[in-house]
Amino acid sequence: MDGWNTYIDAYCERLEPGFWAEPLNAVTNAAFIISALIVLRTLGKGGHIQARVLVVILCLIGIGSFLFHTFATRWAAMADVIPIAAFVLYFLYLANRFLLDLKVLHAFLATLLFFPYAPAATYMLGRLLPFLDGSAAYGSIALLIFFYSALVWKKLPEAARGLLYGGILLVISIGFRTADWMVCENFSTGTHMFWHIINAI
Repeated sequence: MDGWNTYIDAYCERLEPGFWAEPLNAVTNAAFIISALIVLRTLGKGGHIQARVLVVILCLIGIGSFLFHTFATRWAAMADVIPIAAFVLYFLYLANRFLLDLKVLHAFLATLLFFPYAPAATYMLGRLLPFLDGSAAYGSIALLIFFYSALVWKKLPEAARGLLYGGILLVISIGFRTADWMVCENFSTGTHMFWHIINAI
């Protein structure tokens, strides 16, 4: 059980154990909550239940990441990555269901393809771009967003453009996530906080 409380020092801003050892990385998770509230307001009373589920998961991403950047333990790391994985998989299912217009079972089966795809794409990106290090997994998600944008470009141009812009923002935020340790010597707070802010946008 003690393994769950193992201390993790994974970001430039953290110099020592302590709840507020990563103040900027912790506080910028509020951006996810703000983003969720903006989307919720945009949906109004007539918003689809699927979109509201995504809003809830988005809030959980902010909370989970806050826990990780404050407690900095293995259990907090799980609280960070599980909501992110849930968001990706649920969004992917919804893309299959409503953007590609697949039936429920087919959309679910197509979503399961993420499990062989993600490690393969992550490995490929890691080999091609070794500087990505732990961010290669997120790079595989960016590739997937661009792929879906291309698939629906003619049929749903507005949605395709939204996916394209989202993919570009993710690539930019991956850049900041990757640069965190690279700039640490000259920029003591690191750049991970911008990963939070841009992803929330």
